[in-house]
Amino acid sequence: MATIAPYSRPLYVMAKPAGACCNLQCAYCYYLEKKHLPGLARPSSTMSDELLEAYIRQYIESQRMPDISFTWHGGEPLMRPQAFYKRALSLQRYYGRGLHIENSIQTNGTLLNDEWCAFFRENNFLVGISIDGPQQVHDAYRRGRRGQPTFKQVMKGIELLQKHGVEWNAMAVVNRSNVEHPVEFYRFFKEIGCQYLQFTPVVERFCKEAGATRLASVNDTAGCQMAEFSIDGPSWGRFLCGVFDEWVRHDVGEVFVQMFDSTLANWMGVAPGLCTLAAECGHAGVLEANGDVYACDHFVFPAYRLGNIRNHTLVEMMYSPRQQAFGRAKREALPAQCRECTYLFACHGECPRNRFSFTRDGEPGLNYLCEGYRHFFSHVAPYMDCMKELLLQQRPASDVMGYVVNADEE
Repeated sequence: MATIAPYSRPLYVMAKPAGACCNLQCAYCYYLEKKHLPGLARPSSTMSDELLEAYIRQYIESQRMPDISFTWHGGEPLMRPQAFYKRALSLQRYYGRGLHIENSIQTNGTLLNDEWCAFFRENNFLVGISIDGPQQVHDAYRRGRRGQPTFKQVMKGIELLQKHGVEWNAMAVVNRSNVEHPVEFYRFFKEIGCQYLQFTPVVERFCKEAGATRLASVNDTAGCQMAEFSIDGPSWGRFLCGVFDEWVRHDVGEVFVQMFDSTLANWMGVAPGLCTLAAECGHAGVLEANGDVYACDHFVFPAYRLGNIRNHTLVEMMYSPRQQAFGRAKREALPAQCRECTYLFACHGECPRNRFSFTRDGEPGLNYLCEGYRHFFSHVAPYMDCMKELLLQQRPASDVMGYVVNADEE
């Protein structure tokens, strides 16, 4: 590959140092299923010291901004010992040469202890905790390898993070067990002291092929069925509206919900922090434990493998014509129904991985969750208009709560 001059926007590559290794076996985990696909890293693969150094060196060299963010994901990244991350920090200092470098790590929380939390606090890690809500809904799908519940272990991990003063946020999967309980879901996170909340809908399909069942990719259009834990568009819309109504009445400026912050960003005409709501994608790749780089974490399929870090640099792969085309396709492949939609500016067709439905005219490429997003954007439009106007007046968006209360009393 020939070297391509970097874009003006940052290059981002999330690393999976433990590969598919995990101490849990969550029912909806797409990554555990993908470890069986041909061409992917062996299930037991973990990142070598040599590969770690190549990644850190290339990643730092690829950046054009003074602030650099590393994200460690999984599998379960705490399956690697602290020595691995201490080496990573040492390499960051060596190759960073005074640059400001931040680290975040996404964990299921069950392996956290005082030693891990002290390490994260000392080194200013942001820790993302995977938890799906109250015990009964969390334990519905997030189980250990022997089928045991995990909620109490995760809560113990959160308590340890709070004890050590570690900055943390919550990442929840919205699934069949919690999607119809948005208010209970949101209040739970407030009760446990969560100020930064991310949630993502689970949309997975399985296809039968040669008598076996396999995970469907976005290119599979026939012979696939939705997984039983997946949600649908209408339930997703009701969920978003239910959580939003609680948030906009009580917590604007106090609790930060990524979906709502990103929606407001699109309303303001600025880049959202959530890639699924951006106009284009392709700037956020993923590095597997064996050095393979894929176009996106949700496209870890052989067809979307860009190469291996041992043979090509991150700049070559992430700024290649192939990856640029992948990024543009999000916008260019939109069906007519999307291009004509009032809320295109807010949705941009959402994630391409979910575009396996058909429009009312029979055109392929409609997002499976489209109906839910349209319902949500229609519902929040007056509030978003109000917060946009407040911000343009250099007033805090939280002032919207006063208007909501007054409207409720009328």
